Amino acid sequence: MTLDANYLRGTMAAVLSILQHTSCPESVTFHFLVRRVIYLDSDIVVVDDIRHLCTGVMVMDVEMWRSGGYTKMVEDWMGVQKQKRIYHLGSLPPFLLVLAGNIKAVDHRWNQHGLGGDNIEGKCRSLHPGPISLLHWSGKGKPWLRLDSRKPCAVDYLWAPYDLYKSSSPSLEE
Repeated sequence: MTLDANYLRGTMAAVLSILQHTSCPESVTFHFLVRRVIYLDSDIVVVDDIRHLCTGVMVMDVEMWRSGGYTKMVEDWMGVQKQKRIYHLGSLPPFLLVLAGNIKAVDHRWNQHGLGGDNIEGKCRSLHPGPISLLHWSGKGKPWLRLDSRKPCAVDYLWAPYDLYKSSSPSLEE
């Protein structure tokens, strides 16, 4: 896996959002060796206590994952994608192909997805109705890019407080 600056920037904002919104930040730990892993994309901000996430965006039992050989299967699909583009939805399709029927839907509040809209046509999406626990900028438009270019969507301002990078370009408020 290659880490580029935008991936790292998004990941740090996601981590900061988790720490700021948990009711007990002292009990939030990030490990590489655990029984269960919660997978979050780098374009996500958590605005609620993550302990209420039981079924999360993706929760994996590490022992079951390893014994089932899922990493190799996901990597195989990613290899197919690299040779011949077969899907257009980022990191999700390989997981869907491998896990097939072993997936359960999550409540909309835990995946307010599509906030990235369509950056090519400049379309912005609004929040789903109801309570919000997780904001997901899936889609072409990433909040840090739109804020830096001074062409943000209204929901991009919800991401800005978690941006540890803080662009050197002048903001709209200055």
